[in-house]
Amino acid sequence: MPNLTVAVLAPNGYAKDLGKKGTSTDITFYNLKKGHITVTLLEPTRYPDRLAPLYYVVSMAHEAIVVISEITPMTAEWILMLDCAGVRNGTIILKNYIQPKQIAPLIKGTVLENYTIAEEDFIGLSADLLDRAAKQPDLEPKDGATGSVPIDHHFNVKGVGTVILGCVAEGWIRKHDKMRVEPTGKTAQIRSVQKHDDDFAWAYEGDRVGCALKDIEAEELERGYVLTTDPKVTHTTVITGQAHLVKYWPSDIKEQMVVSLGHWMQFVSARVTAVDNGADWHNPKLTIEMETPLVYKPGDSAVLHYLDGGKLRVMGTVILP
Repeated sequence: MPNLTVAVLAPNGYAKDLGKKGTSTDITFYNLKKGHITVTLLEPTRYPDRLAPLYYVVSMAHEAIVVISEITPMTAEWILMLDCAGVRNGTIILKNYIQPKQIAPLIKGTVLENYTIAEEDFIGLSADLLDRAAKQPDLEPKDGATGSVPIDHHFNVKGVGTVILGCVAEGWIRKHDKMRVEPTGKTAQIRSVQKHDDDFAWAYEGDRVGCALKDIEAEELERGYVLTTDPKVTHTTVITGQAHLVKYWPSDIKEQMVVSLGHWMQFVSARVTAVDNGADWHNPKLTIEMETPLVYKPGDSAVLHYLDGGKLRVMGTVILP
């Protein structure tokens, strides 16, 4: 059952003409389905008042739909977030007579340079999304394969017990797998795996899943916790890594600056405790201390944010050691 996850950056509710509305909190999910082919559409409901929802939907996405009806600081923030998160595929829909040449300087040198520019056509766009979803991998689990699922929602269901929702970030998960819960170190077993309300024996990277768990209570979980069988997945409250700041960032990073790190479904507050600018302050080596543990796999990239940055809140990226 191949799935395509798409971030929809547009006025809230835009995706209602593409899919059926599902879970809605600070993120709203819409589901498009044809036979065994599914598309999960995500909108950052509480953005722009909060930056985290924008990060969350972009971090989960295979591709994006970007609707531009006017060029504003919000448009620039979308572009920077998509570029830092590496969402390399997508569609740009221009409205109100905006021409491609008007956005060309904004997207030059970013992942959006390769996006398709299209007219607004919900029927055609839905068909295109389903076609691209059908081309997503749908692979049988390999022997010894591991997998990780960052949790975006968790709750207790009467008669079922603890249920989590999330997107498989890497590898495979299977019914009956015993999963390590990072960063707590507890263990939970998967009782069942559902994809778009259908039961399955397993799920693959990119699948949107709901999993019933045993041996753990919903109250013991938080958004951003990760279910994993991958021994390389770890957690820490201090990292030292190479950062790459966006070209618009105005000055070098200062010690004691308070930032936020986004990785998978975590958006954690942190403080820069050491800066080595080297030959180029746009590419500094940073030591960052976090208030809560960050869960990650060494070599992953996290997105740096500065919530007091006014119109420029997306700083860049940092490689996690």
